[in-house]
Amino acid sequence: MELLVASAVGVLTAAGIYLILRRRTFPVILGLSLLSYAVNVFLFATGRLLVGAPPILNKYEEVAYTDPLPQALVLTAIVISFGMTAVVVMIALGAYLSSKTDDINMDDAAEAGEDA
Repeated sequence: MELLVASAVGVLTAAGIYLILRRRTFPVILGLSLLSYAVNVFLFATGRLLVGAPPILNKYEEVAYTDPLPQALVLTAIVISFGMTAVVVMIALGAYLSSKTDDINMDDAAEAGEDA
């Protein structure tokens, strides 16, 4: 189980970094989303990977339990990443509508800085 989760985190991170390095805005947004999913899976895995274990600690019994703090952090991170993705999509859409392209061209910015 741990190998599967570690592999999933690695694949999500590698795919996210690959997509962030693209020249278009939509793959960059997808890459950021994949990186946030990788962080969420990593945080979720820190709370112990036990199937069927309760998320509470019983002081009367010595049973294995799952830590509820990473679960709460992941839930919060999902909500925040959804909101930030919506904001970034709207910014990218505004940039696309104003320039008629979604290409991230850093050469124009460098040339404008040299001319000024």
